Amino acid sequence: MSLGSDVLLYIVVLTNLVLLGTSRLLACVRVVAVQGVSLGLLALAAHEGSPSVHAVALCAGILTLKGAVFPWLLSRSLRDVQVRREIDPYIGYTMSSLAGLVALGVSVWLGRSLPLPPAAASSLAVPVATFTVLTGFFLIITRRQALTQVLGYLVLENGIYAFGVELAQDQPLLVELGVLLDIFVAVFVMGIAIFHISREFDHIDTDRLSSLKD
Repeated sequence: MSLGSDVLLYIVVLTNLVLLGTSRLLACVRVVAVQGVSLGLLALAAHEGSPSVHAVALCAGILTLKGAVFPWLLSRSLRDVQVRREIDPYIGYTMSSLAGLVALGVSVWLGRSLPLPPAAASSLAVPVATFTVLTGFFLIITRRQALTQVLGYLVLENGIYAFGVELAQDQPLLVELGVLLDIFVAVFVMGIAIFHISREFDHIDTDRLSSLKD
């Protein structure tokens, strides 16, 4: 078990809880950036001894995209739409935090029930990855602002990435970079969509967009 991996996974758990409990969109973007940096460093911490070239390249790619490029794109979209807070989510922040604690408990239970692969560097990998995926789904479903839903998508992907990062040394780098490219394109397109929605309708509240079908 790696102490460095455990510390980074604890940071991911804390960022998930912060995302569930705050309404400030810029703070959410920064928290997702911190989560991305933690997962990028996890690619190195999961390796015992000297990291391989593969691990260093994966870490550099994750840090660049999740820690810098994605937050910059989302911060720029946030400035363009001039929205600062998620005002009226479907589920309030207190209840969201309580739901997060329940999801964390369920994730820990599932993590203890599932066998760990031999190469796993930390017993926290499966619970934290499961909790991150659930947090991403929760943000997508319960938030009204399009930008918050984009953040939920990124958190969901972070959870999926966390499932595989413990075994990253056995996975082809080309496949991982292909996944990162898909995410980059998705976030880029989402940022453009948010900007155009705001320009046409003066808001990015996806709930209000349902009136277009009437």
